[in-house]
Amino acid sequence: MPAPETNDDPATLALRALAWCLQDEARAERLLSLTGLNTISLRAQAADPGCQAAVLAFLEQHEPDLLACADALDIGPERLVRARERLEA
Repeated sequence: MPAPETNDDPATLALRALAWCLQDEARAERLLSLTGLNTISLRAQAADPGCQAAVLAFLEQHEPDLLACADALDIGPERLVRARERLEA
């Protein structure tokens, strides 16, 4: 069951989602491939809202990953979507 709604900072959610993505080598490689990032640019841009939004958009593009990440973070997937929307605003 997802945790109750809180006022999570979208950047914090994005960084938690990024950490989750990087735990699986195949998923990490797919993230880099689809976002156009590489390990150096990812390190340099991880704090950038645009990069954070790209990570969350990557998850949205593959629903099984979105759901698995939300489950791992103990939140509803819609919170990751809202975080991306806020980062892009």
